[in-house]
Amino acid sequence: MKLATFIAAATLGISSGAFAADDHKGHEHEGKGAAAHKDEAKPAHGGIVTVAKDVSYELVALPDLISLYVSDHGKPVDLAGATAKVTLLSSGKKEEVTLVQAADSLQAKGSFAVGAGTKVVANVSLKGQAPQPVRFSLK
Repeated sequence: MKLATFIAAATLGISSGAFAADDHKGHEHEGKGAAAHKDEAKPAHGGIVTVAKDVSYELVALPDLISLYVSDHGKPVDLAGATAKVTLLSSGKKEEVTLVQAADSLQAKGSFAVGAGTKVVANVSLKGQAPQPVRFSLK
């Protein structure tokens, strides 16, 4: 009987996690509702956007320059003291690049393999916060 109780409790616990997911229904962001987050997912610099913990990360990956723009609810994040380590995975090759602050983004200049299908993992460290892993897939 204890096994059946355990299975029932585990099933309930797992399924209730779906209800706790932050779908942004039922609360407002400056009167816009969920649309406020939808707008953030649009690239402002021609890159690819990923949202993690309500912070938008836009990766612009060019063969000679990698830039990462960070914004919170549409407003640029202060990048003073911020760094990021980017791992590029392409055609079985792995390349690690350190990004540093440059004006309104974190950047690295060099020669990078950033073709279609490249997977990118950025480990972003903002001042006073724990590092945040962010994933991208180049198209």
